[in-house]
Amino acid sequence: MKTNVPGYPRIGSNRELKKANEAYWAGKISLEKLQMTARQLRRQNWETLRDAGIDLIPSNDFSYYDQVLDLCIMMNAIPSRFQPLQASQAAGNSPELYFGMARGYQKNGFDLTAMEMTKWFDTNYHYLVPEFDSTQQFALTYNKALEEFEEAKALGIHTKPVIIGPVSFLLSGKIKDDQLQVADLLDRLLPVYITLLQSLEQAGATWIQIDEPMLVMDLTPEQQALFQYAYNKIAAVLSSVKLLLTTYFGGLQDNTALALNLPVQALHIDLVRAPAQLEVVLNTIPKHLQLSLGVVNGRNIWKNNYENSLALIQRAVQVIGEQNVMIASSCSLLHAPYDLDLEELTPQFKNWMAFAKQKVYELADLKKILAGDVEVLHKNKAAMLDRATADIIHNPAVRARLAALTAGDANRKSTFAIRQQAQEAVLKLPLFPTTTIGSFPQTAEIRQLRADVKKGVITQEAYEVSIRKAISESVQLQESLHIDVLVHGEFERNDMVEYFGEQLEGFVFTKNGWVQSYGSRCVKPPVIYGDVSRPAPMTVAWSSYAQSLTRKPMKGMLTGPVTILQWSFVRDDQPRADTALQIALAIRDEVLDLEKAGIRVIQVDEPAIREGLPLRRADWPAYLEWAVRAFRVAVAGVEDATQIHTHMCYSEFNDIMESIAAMDADVITIETSRSQMELLEVFSTFRYPYEIGPGVYDIHSPRVPTVEEMKVLLEKAVQLLPARNIWVNPDCGLKTRKWPETEQALRNMVTAAALLRVAVAQPA
Repeated sequence: MKTNVPGYPRIGSNRELKKANEAYWAGKISLEKLQMTARQLRRQNWETLRDAGIDLIPSNDFSYYDQVLDLCIMMNAIPSRFQPLQASQAAGNSPELYFGMARGYQKNGFDLTAMEMTKWFDTNYHYLVPEFDSTQQFALTYNKALEEFEEAKALGIHTKPVIIGPVSFLLSGKIKDDQLQVADLLDRLLPVYITLLQSLEQAGATWIQIDEPMLVMDLTPEQQALFQYAYNKIAAVLSSVKLLLTTYFGGLQDNTALALNLPVQALHIDLVRAPAQLEVVLNTIPKHLQLSLGVVNGRNIWKNNYENSLALIQRAVQVIGEQNVMIASSCSLLHAPYDLDLEELTPQFKNWMAFAKQKVYELADLKKILAGDVEVLHKNKAAMLDRATADIIHNPAVRARLAALTAGDANRKSTFAIRQQAQEAVLKLPLFPTTTIGSFPQTAEIRQLRADVKKGVITQEAYEVSIRKAISESVQLQESLHIDVLVHGEFERNDMVEYFGEQLEGFVFTKNGWVQSYGSRCVKPPVIYGDVSRPAPMTVAWSSYAQSLTRKPMKGMLTGPVTILQWSFVRDDQPRADTALQIALAIRDEVLDLEKAGIRVIQVDEPAIREGLPLRRADWPAYLEWAVRAFRVAVAGVEDATQIHTHMCYSEFNDIMESIAAMDADVITIETSRSQMELLEVFSTFRYPYEIGPGVYDIHSPRVPTVEEMKVLLEKAVQLLPARNIWVNPDCGLKTRKWPETEQALRNMVTAAALLRVAVAQPA
């Protein structure tokens, strides 16, 4: 029986890749130094998996920025606006082109906007969305997969190259020409894709993992036919290499027969997300097909329950034989932190957890148990029992409050039309009011302040003096820029979820539990281990101080219950809906305390509402019901004149507009700049009744947008929405940006809003 790891984290146990990337972008290290760091990380990963005894070790799962972007570069799927830059570069893997496509490119006479970014299925990982038009001609311009396979081979490690499947690659992209069909693109892509596979076969690869996560989605008959067509073409030309078709994040359901009958040698299924699919698969599995069982959770940090996993493995062995079964993690371990051994948690917490490295050894443990090592199983049973019976998990007061919730607790006092009038009377804002999403640049000095106070290098009093100074300076800057609704800048916050989790009961925190969100952006999700409550106010003092510095409205900034849930490692011993409502009650207490302190604009961010959607539409209504209810419970206690904002980024809203409206937020701010306001069309068609702040510039890129391009975007918005309801703001928080670019971009944004006010007041 073989062990299989679909992918491994690539940022490094100490975020070495993040630091190297950012140093390279800043011109502080050479390309050679960046590449050396990457080689070291790949070697460490391969050796870790080899030393654990893993049979199928992945390669080409490493990426400097994003695996979908990697395949775009390899297959020559270069957006048309970047093709002049590509032509100016000597190599197919030019870092100027690669990072330019990811982050935007504004030098050497070019001014190119970055590729659109969105969530990878229902995870908190972001990928770059491929762009295809009728001129697309695929070519193998850079064989990264072969290069890394050969690199591992030179170290004496035989790997399994990992490649995103051709159909999932195309279906995850955007077609820019209405007449162009996915089937046409597939015909153009397959010869190049097959050349890539043949190069790996000729280099001696035994297995190639092809990821087709789209097989767990709702597919049309035409989309299903693409898989059969593609894999028939691929199988016709490969002779010795074995293909491991890999699915994850859900069950195959109505795509089961399709997946089982594709001409591949093995199929990987996710038995963490969809354990019931095993019986369905076993009932009709072809005799030749091996089955990779994803029994170790690749997306959470809890220790594997060996008894549950063994039951699934033994059932598969019973039906298809040990020689046809692989033991695997449910998906790539990209979504898990590196190594629990680096943590300083209590022994009890550590006994309940497993990070990526430990999950690799869990696969080895399961193999040992099947070979007769019962001692390993006994230790695991003891850990499961300890967690299930621990007193620190359960809080009777929280459970009683949850049980007492009524329907009225989720409803505002009046309709939006009445509230809007009350808010206009109190806030007295101009047409097209300007604001930002919350955070301002987190400089090295600010980050050092937080580190120093945690280490005891400076006193709490000295820390607070410095943070107040940063807030004061940010308020002065915003007033000088003539921004209408201000923010305090969030200098005291390390992360929009971790900051709140640190002040809530039921959370525990890691020191090095980083996971990649996108590019060099890493997050350290809190761990929700027990019932959640708020022992004391969390943000009131900072917001009140900021409001005391200005007569303009100051936004209170909170993170919503669904996002806190979605961006944490969540307890798996109760329904997620219950945990979300517990968090909602804690946020509700904070919202009411902010209102009592005189804060009249309160933003409760919910960027993760859509990413939490189940992958299958049939499961959406149940999720949306409890997710929307959780948000409403969090904000519904305020008076009519208190304006509730929410923020969502990188989401497609077309199919959940009713639920977005049901959230009953007075103002929603959304990402729209990379899509050139395309996302606003659905709000217009739906006749969305609330106020909207469409993002007018992309904060994930260092380029500074011009006044004219932001004005053009706002003019598009005015054509789609009532002018009375439009706000002007960036796409997202400015935490990751530098001050000079931030100040200039905001100055341009305010100017664009002022010009639009004049244009609307004096129409041509």
